[in-house]
Amino acid sequence: MKEINISSQERYQLIDITDGVEKIVKESGADEGLVLIFTPHSTAAVLITENEDGLKKDWLSFFKKMVSGFDFKHNIIDNNADSHLLSGLVGQGKVLPVENKKLVRGVWQNIFFVELDGPRDRKVVIKIIK
Repeated sequence: MKEINISSQERYQLIDITDGVEKIVKESGADEGLVLIFTPHSTAAVLITENEDGLKKDWLSFFKKMVSGFDFKHNIIDNNADSHLLSGLVGQGKVLPVENKKLVRGVWQNIFFVELDGPRDRKVVIKIIK
């Protein structure tokens, strides 16, 4: 198991971790199997999408719009109910196949850490299952 450390700079932010995941897969020596990409945070997520500036802005706008206008009860505690709800909807993990020593993904599919309650220091756990 390996970790990727992340320092976010914004409350909501998409951070491309594709290169880091691919490096870990390559270093593992796994010919085939699965790679689990998981963030152990209840206010963050993992997303697979295209690394295009307009689309990334669309995702962030979409997240904000999904949670606007609500009177969240959890906000009495620490004002981040939106982050918890979005994390649960997007999900804290993804599983991708490994084939011929490479991560299998579509040509436009990149792996993003989604910060939903930043700025913070975070981590993503990568586990190769051979």
